[in-house]
Amino acid sequence: MREQIARYISANNLLSKDGLHLVALSGGADSVALLRILLQLGYKVEAVHCNFHLRGEESNRDEMFCHTLCQNLNVGLHVAHFDTRTYSELHHVSIEMAARELRYDYFRKLIDDLNAEDICVAHHKDDNAETILINLFRGTGISGITGIHSKNGKIKRPLLCVGRKDIEDYLLSLGQDYVTDSTNLVNDVVRNKIRLDILHLIKTINPSVVDAITRTAHHVSSALPLLEEATERYTKTVCTTYKNGLAIDIKRLTGSPAPEHILYSILEKRGCPSNITSQIVQNISSRTGACWTFDSHIVAIDRGKLLIEQDTPLVKEMKIPIDGRYVLSDESLLEVKQENRTEDFTIDKSPNVAMMDADTINMPLTLRPVQRNDKFVPLGMKGSKLVSDFLTDRKISITAKRRQLCITDADGNLVWLVGQRINNRNRITDSTINLLIIRLNQCK
Repeated sequence: MREQIARYISANNLLSKDGLHLVALSGGADSVALLRILLQLGYKVEAVHCNFHLRGEESNRDEMFCHTLCQNLNVGLHVAHFDTRTYSELHHVSIEMAARELRYDYFRKLIDDLNAEDICVAHHKDDNAETILINLFRGTGISGITGIHSKNGKIKRPLLCVGRKDIEDYLLSLGQDYVTDSTNLVNDVVRNKIRLDILHLIKTINPSVVDAITRTAHHVSSALPLLEEATERYTKTVCTTYKNGLAIDIKRLTGSPAPEHILYSILEKRGCPSNITSQIVQNISSRTGACWTFDSHIVAIDRGKLLIEQDTPLVKEMKIPIDGRYVLSDESLLEVKQENRTEDFTIDKSPNVAMMDADTINMPLTLRPVQRNDKFVPLGMKGSKLVSDFLTDRKISITAKRRQLCITDADGNLVWLVGQRINNRNRITDSTINLLIIRLNQCK
């Protein structure tokens, strides 16, 4: 097994003989075997043990075992103690996630402090098979089938080429003892259920199922770069960027060889769950207006395009009682002023400027997002029109509609659809004396 692992390390360019490598040592069979093998292969190593204080005396027993083992092997040992339960409560995460976060955060800091090259953890083929099954049960993309990788940044896994039985046989040949975590023997969490129940059952059908899953993961991993290259090529043919986000041409997407995979790869990079991606694919032929949100993004169907944008918070309702400057966001502010009309006055027709007859408007004003049943008489028209219809006629996207602002007067009348059109009832006429001027400015 030692030679097999040496070949695996070399083939995957995992470790160097010159640098310091840390070994995560729990005291269990896997980590003890990892430490012994790396020492036999001539690597410079130091061990790291984390005491999470979750199993009472058993946790202290594991720590003492690691001290004794490292002393006998003349290996340096670093020990960290964690109040895992308190961390779990404070950060609102499971005990398992708390232990993981504490462990890997400590590993990263220790690597820097000791100027080590990396830290080696003892995941093996059986762990990899369990991870792949967990991913499948939860629902996963193609990358989830590749399982655990031999390296992830400074985390290295030299034992992925061997199984649990290989490790136990190796330790037996050395006469090396180890400790057993009693929680691993109880099927109370997902991984334990898979290890103790599901894999055990599957092995009655195929005793070599772990090797079979490992081969499948290897085949998928080998093909993944080619798939990613093709995905990127097709993505460029269906996507265009614009100011607020990304637009996907639905016709081109559905005409591609693997539309769901292409869409999944685009959305996955933005944190979209796979179940929402499936919903979008199933409704890709829906009319304009279909919309999904996740994390800080919004996906909407709009006139043959699938729009993906950051779902920025809407501007909250704001009262505008007097003239002044009103900050809307880090990027924009509203300038409001009233003045007398002069002889040389000309109307500014810029979309971000509204000039109106002040005597037709009752103060104070209110700035707010557009609501479903808002109506107004667009400048140049006689009859009222739903704001939603007006925006549709102007081919404003569904995502832009969600951000559309308006200004109403004290009577609730919409006087300006911001950036679009003023109300015809508030237009400047030959008899206008007093002006209300509103400018939407970009902050410098």
